[in-house]
Amino acid sequence: MSHLVTITNQVRSPATIAAACQRLHLPAPTQGQFQIYRQEATGYAVRLRDWLYPVVCDVAAGALHYDNFNGHWGNPQRLDEFLQAYAVEHATATVRRQGFSVLEQPLPSGAIQLTLQQGAAR
Repeated sequence: MSHLVTITNQVRSPATIAAACQRLHLPAPTQGQFQIYRQEATGYAVRLRDWLYPVVCDVAAGALHYDNFNGHWGNPQRLDEFLQAYAVEHATATVRRQGFSVLEQPLPSGAIQLTLQQGAAR
């Protein structure tokens, strides 16, 4: 039986942030306080491709802090890619812990389809 799942992201796991960065071939996230234009944010900084300032993940709140100046300082699509990678990494890790194997298939639309099977995790 097939089921459609929609995931609303709350970025709360430092390990999953790191896995998403690795998936996208981004530098590893760093923890600390970061300058974002004229403000500071504390959390895990993700350096998206061609973004002037980092996206800072506040894992306690599940929130993201960033300023891309309406796309002038960074393409919003890069943030979407990070959120998608985070969701895939989180879902995959969660279901593997529950004993499922996961097959991942990129779709022409840019979505990623995950197919789960009961059995040993792959």
